[in-house]
Amino acid sequence: MNRIDLDGRVIVITGGARGIGYAVAQRALRSGAAVSLWDVDAARLATSQQELAELGKVSTAIVELTSEQSVGEATAETVKQHGKIDVLINCAGITGGNGKTWELEPDVWRRVIDVNLIGPYLTSRAIVPLMLKQGYGRIVNIASVAGKEGNPNASHYSASKAGLIGLTKSLGKELATSNILVNAVTPAAAKTEIFDSMKQEHIDYMLSKIPMNRFLMPEEAASLILWLSSEDCAFSTGSVFDLSGGRATY
Repeated sequence: MNRIDLDGRVIVITGGARGIGYAVAQRALRSGAAVSLWDVDAARLATSQQELAELGKVSTAIVELTSEQSVGEATAETVKQHGKIDVLINCAGITGGNGKTWELEPDVWRRVIDVNLIGPYLTSRAIVPLMLKQGYGRIVNIASVAGKEGNPNASHYSASKAGLIGLTKSLGKELATSNILVNAVTPAAAKTEIFDSMKQEHIDYMLSKIPMNRFLMPEEAASLILWLSSEDCAFSTGSVFDLSGGRATY
């Protein structure tokens, strides 16, 4: 495994206590970065911090990403701990379970939109001004192939990820001359704990759509995400990078 040059960088990873976020934290630390894990699960945060601490500097913040106040407090605490924020990786997300659009409860639908789309808006709103002051930044939004294609029985999740792709494109263009690059990745399903909230028939459907006939490994996602977080990524912004095993190649 190659070492991505992230020496001295401070990376905020939402949803960093588990899954793809945790794999990103591992790879980032091995590549010379310090990381701040933002998550709502305090117990899992403590465990993850303890596991990752041997690799480098790790701070944590218990954050409700749908709360402007909570995000603001986490931003201030991270700057206090690390002195700056160079990279924001919006990895936190929920599926909200599966069901026909007309059968999904409105509060469930809204919660998925709030976490998956409003959350990245609030974190970007809090952190971009810091990046503008220092003249450097990278933002990577973890969207989904569902945001490109629309998965049946997951309209709330698909809509939230389509919105995140739109947010990426708009913010990338707004910051294009500021040395702050904003990109998204669109994974097919990665076999993480998020599967626990899905029906088996939906998991089988997702696998059937992947030409490689397997699910994404979190470590594979971390490789692309952290390249997009580095200075080596210098002329791509507002872009969407495929991680779907050949399912969607545009």
